[in-house]
Amino acid sequence: MAKYQVTKSIDVRGEVCPVPDVETKRALKGMKSGEILEVWIDYPMSKERIPESVKQMGHEVLEIEEVGKSEWKIYIKVK
Repeated sequence: MAKYQVTKSIDVRGEVCPVPDVETKRALKGMKSGEILEVWIDYPMSKERIPESVKQMGHEVLEIEEVGKSEWKIYIKVK
């Protein structure tokens, strides 16, 4: 069973900064309060940068889940 009721998922694996950050911000802009965005990444710097920029936008990072060697899913709740 899924941990979160994911509203939208984006996969930016294979991309390097600033693409994952830009795509995450773009996805969040089209979402409503309470919805959850799942972001698939494999670029380590994005694991630090995306949560920082998301918090500055006023959203909540629910979890950063390691799903493989150098692969993560970031769950973001839209505020």
